[in-house]
Amino acid sequence: MDRRDFFKTAAAVAVPLWPALSEVEGRSSPLAAQQPAAASRRLTDTLTVVDVGGTNVLCSSANSQGLVLIDSGAPKSGSQLTAALQAVRKDAKVQVVFNTHYHADQTGNNELVAATGAKIIAHEHTRQWMSTDYWVPAENRYQKARPKAAWPTDTFRVTGSLKSGAEQIDYGHLPLAHTDGDIYIFFREANVLAVGDVASPLRDPSLDYFTGAWIGGRVDAMDMLLTLSNEATRIIPAAGPTMTRAEFKAERDMMEEVRSRVWARTLKGDSPDEMVAGGVLNGLPRAWNDPRKFLYDAAQGMFAHHNKLDPSVI
Repeated sequence: MDRRDFFKTAAAVAVPLWPALSEVEGRSSPLAAQQPAAASRRLTDTLTVVDVGGTNVLCSSANSQGLVLIDSGAPKSGSQLTAALQAVRKDAKVQVVFNTHYHADQTGNNELVAATGAKIIAHEHTRQWMSTDYWVPAENRYQKARPKAAWPTDTFRVTGSLKSGAEQIDYGHLPLAHTDGDIYIFFREANVLAVGDVASPLRDPSLDYFTGAWIGGRVDAMDMLLTLSNEATRIIPAAGPTMTRAEFKAERDMMEEVRSRVWARTLKGDSPDEMVAGGVLNGLPRAWNDPRKFLYDAAQGMFAHHNKLDPSVI
């Protein structure tokens, strides 16, 4: 597969979203009828967060020529996305979609928006994971590549920017934070920062160690995002409520504490089960739904990045 260097995106041709979604799912189908209405919350006159299948889709209507979306929602939620975007603007057209990373929860409607002509922007690594069969260690199976229609159409490596109406949108890579292809998208005029799964106010923080992601990379990425933001910045995670910068920093500080604890236990040779039993995650300002899985993934990442950690003195 070819690797393309960073290039600036040009304006996409805006194409109506609604006919293609209707053709694919059908508004009168049982599936469409059973889907609950998507919850939405307005951030500004031009920015709305919509819960599409349990994940956040940030929608910008700053450009009269078309909408800009951050992620496309979970699989089989196309009818929810359609209705939610029509509620934002009746004549809505999707012009650009950003994928914050490759997971299906955030890219589930890529095929639908791409079929209408929307441009999909993501990191090059995201396109690689979506276009290739890969092994899922936790499930002992291969994940088949996504259909080509779901792949990002425009990729970059470091940073990029585009204008959407009066809004300046800057975006960039967050190396090894949750996957190896995480990105942020910063709406500078609105002071809203979308960070995908590099923030986890509700779900367990997730580390795709087989892509190279690890706790240290996550902390480094969070520090980068703190540098980009200020006290008034609103931070949009892949799922869950909008976060303040202070809330995001509190999560970052917790992850640094976890990094230190897990590394100390890893040096002693503790297994994930022993870490759970030993209370590695006790006394923190949150509880984990699956502490063993988190600690297993965290320890695997530690082994891969041991040369970047605190020295072991014998």
